[in-house]
Amino acid sequence: MSSLPKYYGFYTPFLTVLQDQKVHTSKEIQADIAQMLNLSDEQLSEVLPSGTQSVFCNRIGWAKTYLKKAGLIESSKKGCYSISAEGLSLLHSGVAITDTLLAQRYPSFAAFKYGERKKSSPEIISAETSIHAEETPPETLERVYRDINNKLADDLLSEIMNQSPAFFEHLVVDLMQAMNYGEGTVTQLSGDGGIDGIIHEDRLGFSQIYIQAKRHDPSSSIHTPEVQKFVGAMMGPPRVEKGLFITTAKFSQGAIRYANAQHIILVDGKKLTSLMIEYGLGVSVQKVYKLKRIDSDYFAEEI
Repeated sequence: MSSLPKYYGFYTPFLTVLQDQKVHTSKEIQADIAQMLNLSDEQLSEVLPSGTQSVFCNRIGWAKTYLKKAGLIESSKKGCYSISAEGLSLLHSGVAITDTLLAQRYPSFAAFKYGERKKSSPEIISAETSIHAEETPPETLERVYRDINNKLADDLLSEIMNQSPAFFEHLVVDLMQAMNYGEGTVTQLSGDGGIDGIIHEDRLGFSQIYIQAKRHDPSSSIHTPEVQKFVGAMMGPPRVEKGLFITTAKFSQGAIRYANAQHIILVDGKKLTSLMIEYGLGVSVQKVYKLKRIDSDYFAEEI
């Protein structure tokens, strides 16, 4: 069987399919790429060792994630994609689209794929391959595990943004319950005084946590006035001492300083998806790998 292109080998075909500047579904894109590259049924039916997905769909998925992180494609709704102005410009430039090129031109891609410390250092990025070659197998496993979770977190945020604000409020309460903070309720959609959810830490409701849930663009920031408004809502009646402000966006430094002074817990989009993955909310286990080592006690000979 002739090998499929690696994920980065799908960058240019992916953008080529979208160059008509129309919105295409994932299935349409996959079908067009398969036809463009003249891929055989055997190649398309090859599955990952886990048996959970085809290699073709897996690599197309990673290409989609990286192109989106670089700002070359856009997604107006779930499973639908179009090319951005920058993506069209890059495609028509005729340059070879590689990870190194994307990392050097688009800091958002570099930060996602290589980490914050590498997003502005092309020299470090270009040495990435040689660094990986020197990894031990456990180090490689840890890195790959991190990369997979980063992609999952990004997909989770996209999925959340495709839902309604009301769904997000229920999600936040569900997350608190998954973390064993007690029973929770979502407040009325109107007239809630800025409080979106309430967690009862004890069965009789003596201790409560007020929740503010804001489903904003992940690239935007929550500023101090919005946190101040939440603190005002906590003054009651009844007055509640514990508050959680959770969002799909980020928090400005001013908002963080104010929240710390008021003992308000802030959870941004990155922390939110990390908690969802950790506590199994909105995700399912695909495959479990067990790392084993020699049991020294078993082989310890008693004389």
